[in-house]
Amino acid sequence: MGALTDKLTDAAFGLGWAGVKKLPEPAAAALGRTIADRAWKRHGKSVRRLEANLARVVPGAPPERLRELSRAGMRSYMRYWMESFRLPAMDKARFGEDVRLSDEQILLDGMAAGRGVIVALPHLANWDLAGAWATAHHGIPFTTVAERLKPESLYDRFVAYRESLGMEVLPHSGGAAFGILARRLRSGGLVCLVADRDLSASGVEVDFFGATARMPAGPALLAQQTGALLVPATLWYEDAPLMRGRFHPPVPVPESGTRDEKTAAMTQAVADAFAAGIAEHPQDWHMLQRLWLDDLEPRTAAAPASASASAEPPGQPVRSADRGEGTG
Repeated sequence: MGALTDKLTDAAFGLGWAGVKKLPEPAAAALGRTIADRAWKRHGKSVRRLEANLARVVPGAPPERLRELSRAGMRSYMRYWMESFRLPAMDKARFGEDVRLSDEQILLDGMAAGRGVIVALPHLANWDLAGAWATAHHGIPFTTVAERLKPESLYDRFVAYRESLGMEVLPHSGGAAFGILARRLRSGGLVCLVADRDLSASGVEVDFFGATARMPAGPALLAQQTGALLVPATLWYEDAPLMRGRFHPPVPVPESGTRDEKTAAMTQAVADAFAAGIAEHPQDWHMLQRLWLDDLEPRTAAAPASASASAEPPGQPVRSADRGEGTG
């Protein structure tokens, strides 16, 4: 049964990439809205989880407001998928026209200085489109991390897709990702990591919308070890076809404290930047999984942050209704 499920999953994504990118853009957008609305009306587990997460982001919101937000959220989520299926076939000139990121000079100055830049993002809008903006519009290649998905053929599809957009994709497994990311940064490169969810033992506990969540230690540890800038970024959708976003001020490395204390302070600063962006655009936060610790099943206490770029991968189509990217 598992092998059959893997084949069906891979076939479904294969059809998406092969079929949706051939549709006219308005037709693809309409298809995404139709799929989103059907899922929203069923009010299944993923939609209920999205509403529970949004209730923390918009405290005091009445049920009808949460339903309104979850519908917009599912449409935003499917817009991500429709865009992602179409990205490899899109005119690269559009990445500069359709994406507007404020304070981009933070990124450009950091790259020009040759010290390396780590961009940390939450699950807002379409980070693949932002990546295409960096590679195609500004000519800045970057490195990211992805966990191996099942089936293996699905992982290969995601890697090939992202590499076609100019990204270097490292496998999460094997323990070598952190060292390679560090080398890329020391040579003045760009590393982009989706970093708003980490349920591993190395996750750092942060205050997030008034409750405790766990986020990856990797971005802060990389900044400490390499001297690279750590820059949070948040994204949101506007009227089609525009996606907007902004680079937040770089997170400094504290001058004193242990490595774990510095990592905790820096990760909290990243979480605060994420929270600001998510609060402004809650409908574009694609968090369809449990995130806060008091929503999780009881588990053993987390170990202190270690020198790992690992994070709970926000994107295992086989295991959850999430996106297919890894984080670091």
